[in-house]
Amino acid sequence: MKKNITVLNGDGIGPEIVREAVKVLDRVAEKYGHGFVYTYVDIGGCSIDKYGVPITDEGMKKCKEADSVLLGAVGGPKWDSCPAEIRPEKALLAVRKELGLFANLRPTKLFSQLSNASPLKESVISKGIDLMIVRELTGGVYFGKKELKTVNGEEVATDIMPYSVHEIERIGRVAFESAMKRNKKLASVDKANVLETSRLWRKTMHRLAFEYPDVEYSDILVDNTAMQLIKNPTQFDVIVTENMFGDILSDEASMLTGSIGMMPSASLSDGKLGMYEPIHGSAPDIAGMNIANPIGTVMSVAMMLRYSFDMKDEADDIENAVNKVLDSGYRTADIMQEGLIKVSTDKMGDLIASEI
Repeated sequence: MKKNITVLNGDGIGPEIVREAVKVLDRVAEKYGHGFVYTYVDIGGCSIDKYGVPITDEGMKKCKEADSVLLGAVGGPKWDSCPAEIRPEKALLAVRKELGLFANLRPTKLFSQLSNASPLKESVISKGIDLMIVRELTGGVYFGKKELKTVNGEEVATDIMPYSVHEIERIGRVAFESAMKRNKKLASVDKANVLETSRLWRKTMHRLAFEYPDVEYSDILVDNTAMQLIKNPTQFDVIVTENMFGDILSDEASMLTGSIGMMPSASLSDGKLGMYEPIHGSAPDIAGMNIANPIGTVMSVAMMLRYSFDMKDEADDIENAVNKVLDSGYRTADIMQEGLIKVSTDKMGDLIASEI
């Protein structure tokens, strides 16, 4: 099977971790007889440096024409002073909007080999952590009207958080369907005691819940969710929430596993097109040092194979390979423990590819 993949290396450690994920994809292609064709497009700070914009029209076109998109990371202090309209992060918002990537799936799973790396007590994580955060990705305050003006001699900033019923319905259905494929338990996160958007969110989710009687559904306020993820994360299976809440909670959840470098994500449209990326940032402080953890990116391409290409066996193969490498005691610097074997970014990629 031939698939066209647009690769967005991005900034910082992006090129290093993406290179290892491509290495693993190439091994999968070799084993299973697939053909993965890569088209490389600049995005973020590197695109600003070359073209003056975070992504060019031609680059966006290449993303739209692909069967799937693989992203490293964007941004860094070098571009913090850029005007708001051309900051590196603007490219991510644009790609999500242009490709219709409204559903962000962020699994949080504690690998048994890394249980000692979790900051939580053994008594809290003894049952294991395996949850999925479903985040709405193209609505809310990140895409609402923004205004900065002067009132009575001082600057006043306003950000609007809009949500419509159809936006809530479509992400809600993704969440309920995800719950049906897992343990049939869904928690919907909002701030309905304060926000009008959350009250509409809750009303819409309640209506959808009647269509999925087999799913154990509950509402939970976002501040309580943040607390419960630390106190008792094993109570959760699938969590669904709006854009900003999901952005914050998914980063919190990722650290329950001991390292943000381990966590993948998938951003999906109504069709098969998706963008896959690790949830960590560009980490410019360690860029070029060959010490970044590529596992989150490698696990992201496993999600690509599973969700966009319907290649379940191939996805399982990658995930099993990661487990075998961890079982053998190999660790990158961020997850290193005494008595184990520290390896570089490219060595970790080699080890995972060799297990496929």
